[in-house]
Amino acid sequence: MSYEMILSSLIFIISYAIIISEKIDRVIVALGGGILMVLVNILSQDSAFQAIDYNTLGLLIGMMVIVMITMRTGIFEYMAIKMVKIAKGEPWKILVYLSVITAVISAFLDNVTTILLILPITLDICKELKLRPVPFIISQVFASNIGGTATLIGDPPNIMIGAKAGLTFMDFLVNVAPVIIPILAVSILSFILVYKKYLKTSEENKKKILLLNEGQAIKDKKLLIKSMIVLSLTIIAFVLHGTLHLESSTVAITGAVLLLLISRVSTERILKEVEWKTIFFFAGLFMLVGGIEKAGILRLIAEAIVGATGSNLMLLGISILWVSAIVSAFVDNIPFTATMIPLIKDVGALTGIAITPLWWALSLGACLGGNGTIIGASANVVASGMAEDFGHKITFKQYFRVCFPIMLITIVISMIYLMIFFLK
Repeated sequence: MSYEMILSSLIFIISYAIIISEKIDRVIVALGGGILMVLVNILSQDSAFQAIDYNTLGLLIGMMVIVMITMRTGIFEYMAIKMVKIAKGEPWKILVYLSVITAVISAFLDNVTTILLILPITLDICKELKLRPVPFIISQVFASNIGGTATLIGDPPNIMIGAKAGLTFMDFLVNVAPVIIPILAVSILSFILVYKKYLKTSEENKKKILLLNEGQAIKDKKLLIKSMIVLSLTIIAFVLHGTLHLESSTVAITGAVLLLLISRVSTERILKEVEWKTIFFFAGLFMLVGGIEKAGILRLIAEAIVGATGSNLMLLGISILWVSAIVSAFVDNIPFTATMIPLIKDVGALTGIAITPLWWALSLGACLGGNGTIIGASANVVASGMAEDFGHKITFKQYFRVCFPIMLITIVISMIYLMIFFLK
C-alpha cells in the first residue's frame, strides 16, 4: 500500500472511531477529518470541494424549507390523528402502517424527502400517545432505504446503475422490487419483536386521542393549499426528473423558492430552522470519503472482489452483494457504486459472462447496506438530526446494536433471492 493509502485510511478510521464513541460532536469530527485530508495533501483544496455532493446538499436544504413551511399549516398533526384513529391507537399497528407508507413513498421519492415528510407525523403521534419515538423513527429509516431499493429513482445507486447499464424503471421493478416485499415484512416483524416493550400505551391515552378532532389541527387553510400545490408539483418533478433533465436538487430548490415566494413566510426564520448541523456533517463526510477514494482504497476493494472470484458468476454476485452492503454501512454508497460500475463492465468484457445479475447484486448491497449504521445513508443522518432537535437522541451504538443484525438478515434474503433467480 502507498503512503497516501495508509494515511487516508488512518484518518478515515480514527474519524469514524471518534464519531462512534460520541466523545466529540460528529460535525466537528467529520469536518476536521475532511480538512485533515487536505492538510496532509491527500486531497487538494479544489478536489476536497469537488468531493462534496452538492446535489445531495441542495436536495436536503430545498426539502427542509418546503417541509418547515408546510409544518406551519398543521397538516402533519391532522395526518397523525387520522393515522392513530385508523390503527385504533394500537402502537404496533402504527409502526406497521408508518413503515409501509414510508417504504412505498420512498420507491417514488428520494429517501430523505420521505423522512422529512413522515417524521413530523411520527413525532406528533408519539407525543399524543406518550410513546418513545425512537423505535418508530428507526423502523421508518430502515423502511425508507428498503423502499428506495425497489425502483430506478428510489435511491442514488440505482439511478447511477440504470444510467450506466442502460436499465429502465421497469427493469428494476420486475427484478429488484419482488424481493423488497419479504425484506420489508421481515424487517417490520423484527422491529416489533425488538421493541415490543416500548409498543404499549394506556387505554386512557388511546381513548383520549381517538376523541381528538383532526379537522381542528389545520391552522392555516390558505397556506395549506399553497403548500400542497408546491409539494405536489415538486413530487411530480421528482418522478419525471430524468425526462426533464433536471437534478433532484434543482427540483427541490425550485419548489422551496416558489413556496417562500407565495407563502410570504419569513425567509430568515425558515432558514434558521434548516438542519445546518446535518448539512455540514454531510460536507465533512463527503470529504472524508473523497480522501480514501482519491487514495485508491475503494478501487482496491473492488479489484480484490473481482480478483478473488474470477469469472464465477455466483461467487462474483455474492461477493459484490456482501462487500457492497458492509462498505455502504460505513461509507457513502455513491462513490463505491461509481467505482464498481466500470469494474463490473470490465468483467463482462473480459470473461464474456452475462453481467446483468451483478447489477442487481450491487443495487441490493449498496442500497440495503446503508441501513447498517446511523451514518450509512442520507435518510439515517437526517432522521437522527431531526430526532435530536426534538430531544430524542439516537446514538451510533444504539442504532448499530439493533439495525446492523437486521440489515444482515435483509442481505441474506437478498442473497437467497439472487441465487435462486439470477446467479445460476
